[in-house]
Amino acid sequence: MSINQLIFQNLKANIKHYYLYVFALMFSVALYFAFVTLQFDPALDQAKGSIKGAAAIKAASILLIAIVAIFNLYANNIFVKRRSKEIGLLQLIGMTKMAIFRILSAENFILYFGSLLVGTFIGFSVSKLILMILFHITGVEAVASLHFSLQALLQTVLVFGAVYVFIMLVNYVFIKRQTILSLFRVSTSTEIKVKKMSLSEALLGMFGLLLILSGYYVSSKLFSGDFTTMMALFSAMIFILGSVIIGTYLFYKGSVRLILNLIRTNKNGYLNVREVLSLSSIMFRMKSNALLLTVITTVSALAIGLLSLSYISYYSAEKTAKDNVPANFSITNSEDADKFKAALDAHQIKHTDTTMEVIQTKANLKGIMASNMKGLLQDPSSMTISVVSDKNTPGINLSANETLFTGTNDLMNKFMSFKNSGQIELSGQQVVIPQTYLGSKKQSVISWYYSNGSLPTAIVDESVFNRLKQDLDPAIQRKYSLYMGIDIEKEAELQTADQIFKELGFDKNRSYDSRQKIASDQKNSMGLIMFIVGFLGLTFLITSGCILYFKQMDESEDEKPTYTILRKLGFTQNDLLKGIKLKQLFNFGIPLIVGLLHSYFAVQSGWFLFGAELWTPMMIVMVLYTALYSIFGILSVQHYKKVIRKSL
Repeated sequence: MSINQLIFQNLKANIKHYYLYVFALMFSVALYFAFVTLQFDPALDQAKGSIKGAAAIKAASILLIAIVAIFNLYANNIFVKRRSKEIGLLQLIGMTKMAIFRILSAENFILYFGSLLVGTFIGFSVSKLILMILFHITGVEAVASLHFSLQALLQTVLVFGAVYVFIMLVNYVFIKRQTILSLFRVSTSTEIKVKKMSLSEALLGMFGLLLILSGYYVSSKLFSGDFTTMMALFSAMIFILGSVIIGTYLFYKGSVRLILNLIRTNKNGYLNVREVLSLSSIMFRMKSNALLLTVITTVSALAIGLLSLSYISYYSAEKTAKDNVPANFSITNSEDADKFKAALDAHQIKHTDTTMEVIQTKANLKGIMASNMKGLLQDPSSMTISVVSDKNTPGINLSANETLFTGTNDLMNKFMSFKNSGQIELSGQQVVIPQTYLGSKKQSVISWYYSNGSLPTAIVDESVFNRLKQDLDPAIQRKYSLYMGIDIEKEAELQTADQIFKELGFDKNRSYDSRQKIASDQKNSMGLIMFIVGFLGLTFLITSGCILYFKQMDESEDEKPTYTILRKLGFTQNDLLKGIKLKQLFNFGIPLIVGLLHSYFAVQSGWFLFGAELWTPMMIVMVLYTALYSIFGILSVQHYKKVIRKSL
């Protein structure tokens, strides 16, 4: 048999093991080529929006390379070790190590560059669809066309060519270092099987659980007022990160075995075949996979968390804009307001107007302050806040000694929270007026221009407002003291009104607001981030799922003699398959559940920094990730089914 025939026969014999690897490789190439094509597509200039946007896309492409490279190296390592006996036999019949290396290199070249060619074609085919999705998410009005980039093709070939060379270098070192005897032992020494759990492992397992729980607890208290300085906040974040990652590693190293060992002890060692095939296998193999599972869990949690946070911001864009801008349009200059209203009238767009005088006063809020982040916010005994009269706020009627706050939000409440009631003081240059604080409302009554760093606005009685107005401190007053809000009566005409607002150049004035523009800008920026994170998350999901599948494929071959014995004893395929399903539920379910928990507590601790909605966007992301991840568990069960069927 010639070398070429041997290569062909090896490919034919091993293609059943390589099919998912080939799929994952083609998928990775397609994603990378499509992503790089976006970088060189002229239509994307609007979506990039800024230097930061372009930099984010380039950084994402580098991360994509890292994910794909690690996946290919790991998958190649599994397959080479699985074929170690074959390599040993080739050496026994007199073939040199260099000849064997050339055979493996040729096989990998055919698979790798064949996948590269197909993946590039698929990436080119879907690049227009991906661009359309990006335009839809970011709200960019541009025409997406099928664009082939020679630069993208060259970059893709160079990147994946470099990965191939590195893989071949790893294979060369492996073959060069191994003896014939060691090659026959490699596949049987890849997993460390521990029959008895030591006391130190049990203690490490409990310590791992304790670290994870303590990290969760501190994350839940992160912005609750327990950490009152920036240094304390930063130290808490470092503790959370370290305790969760180390705890996750110890969890896989000892906690899982500890829990399953307790279950086995509770059954007095009498396990049925389903439990033997699931619990026992996981107990003996989880420890050796601890580092791999820790990396997969941590990166999964990071991907889910970042995607959830970006989607929270995207999902909350309209609500956030409505909370921060009380009218469709807010203008602080009366001449410009008249010009805008005249333009609306010329287009026969009906509107309602609100005009409100706004003054700035000093306020002593120590009596109602529940928490304050030291070094970040103003002195609570001398804060500058905006004040308006209840005369201009429909539905609010206060007495001369009452004050109501509006424009509070979840973000500000985390850094500076107020009590439900108490005594405050409002003061001008000379006059000091004691007031009874009645609480706060989220909905703002004036634009953010008057917010003084996101501080709330005080609504007071007309008489109190006039007293403060007569004793103003000029040093703290805003350039404009009138808030003018314009609401469009018919929502269908809002788009036209927003276009008029832009044509007049008001969208470039930082003291003017358009609720629709604020929402669209937030969607544009967060949509790009969400697209990039989703892209990377999907790539990691596919690659990590394939790695776990390859591990299960490897284990199934190791356990094949066990299935043969059990079937000779009379157990049916269905009996064995029940245990295998439970095993896959643990193998894929444990990293998934731990990753979801990590991401939940991470998102829960800081979601208010990104938007006003939590549960709906977070649950959508988690459900989608779980559904896609479960596919690999199902594929693993199907592979085990084939192995069990062929075991007898």
